[in-house]
Amino acid sequence: MKKLLLSVIVAIATTLVFTGCSDDTNGGGASCFNGIKDGDETGVDCGGACAPCATCDDGIKNGQETGVDCGGPDCEPCQGIVTKAGLLTADETWTSNNIYILAGKVVVDDGATLTIEPGTIIKGEKGTGSLASALIIARGAKIMAEGTSDKPIIFTSVEDNIDVGQNAGTNLDENDSGLWGGVLILGKARGSFKGDVTEVQIEGIPAGDSFGLYGGDDDDDDSGVIQYISIRHGGALIGEGNEINGLTLGAVGRGTVIENVEIVANVDDGVEFFGGTVNASNLLVWAQGDDGLDIDQAYAGTVTNSMVILGETSDHALEIDGPEGSYEAEFLLDGITLIGNATTPGGEYADHRSEAMGESKNIYAYGFKESSDVELDNNGVSQNFLDGKLRFGLWEIVGFDNSIFVEKVAQDADGNDIESKIIVDPSFTVRAAEWTNEVLEGSQTGGADASQFNWTYAKAKGAF
Repeated sequence: MKKLLLSVIVAIATTLVFTGCSDDTNGGGASCFNGIKDGDETGVDCGGACAPCATCDDGIKNGQETGVDCGGPDCEPCQGIVTKAGLLTADETWTSNNIYILAGKVVVDDGATLTIEPGTIIKGEKGTGSLASALIIARGAKIMAEGTSDKPIIFTSVEDNIDVGQNAGTNLDENDSGLWGGVLILGKARGSFKGDVTEVQIEGIPAGDSFGLYGGDDDDDDSGVIQYISIRHGGALIGEGNEINGLTLGAVGRGTVIENVEIVANVDDGVEFFGGTVNASNLLVWAQGDDGLDIDQAYAGTVTNSMVILGETSDHALEIDGPEGSYEAEFLLDGITLIGNATTPGGEYADHRSEAMGESKNIYAYGFKESSDVELDNNGVSQNFLDGKLRFGLWEIVGFDNSIFVEKVAQDADGNDIESKIIVDPSFTVRAAEWTNEVLEGSQTGGADASQFNWTYAKAKGAF
């Protein structure tokens, strides 16, 4: 009888143990140590009636996470390195938990859309010529790169030690340039090209690469959205005297959105417009090697509230060319701040060349050298001024008056004048008094609203 009683007691105890383990007080039959997510668990062996899971948004590394709010079975993957090269023929999304490496030219092909999450970092490998790295949005493709002021999308070099979740690295500055290529967007809008052809190869891409074509007849063409983008340390050399711009816009249509874009330390131009009708706002260029904003081939859009800050090797803040064919169109620059310095060998305000057409107004400039000027380079552009095709609104200059506006003439290879000035009685300089005001720094009424650039790397580094 005692043996029977003992057997019953053992059986009951065993049943209680196994029942307690399988229920674990959660009523769902889940085990908190079986290595799977079951019952009312919200993670593997955690959550519900089991121990709390690690949270993926608490800003600390806990639970089974292998990084801050990432890793383990419950959270998103931690940082990864994803290498990209060649054609992207299908839609893709690049996410902020990864760093993307451009191994040479990465081309978003006709019909495909590249979406880039806020805060994503893209790094270009170093290379020259055909091996130069760049992101190219071909005609018919789209880029949806919508960063935010807190989480800008950053294009930089593989030599930059910036990491996931950061807005800047520590080992490069505004004097480090040419470490990769740049970003090119190519569209189907009109441009004015030599021989009145409708499409041409973009500057910065070798002629043999067919994905470099731009131009067409669709002025409403839509290449996507570029917002809160910082492009740094680019401008790789692809040929003698031919470098990639920070942001190249080839015949981009007005259906495209371009706003809040920063270019830092590019060997060539900051932003260059080759024809097209796209409007752009809140552009900032700092420490470019050549020109800040460059306009070519009858660009017919409007650039508003933008800033150019010259660096130690910068040339012109603005360089403006006109049509190359019979098609004519005019640009508008409205609300632009130009910041010069006393050391750069170039350091001019603006150069108007080859029949430039359009208007610049509400321009505010300071910090330039006494020798800096606003030029009309030859008789062709001077004639456009006389004909009303090239116009100036308010220019406010710190420390200088209308004397900075000068008419020049074409020269031969030896530097000898081959033209005579045609703006006379009064001269271009005298006429410039109509739109030029000498002001004290900070007393301007025109120029850009600098607060729009508080999110930028340039602001964080004290460039303005």
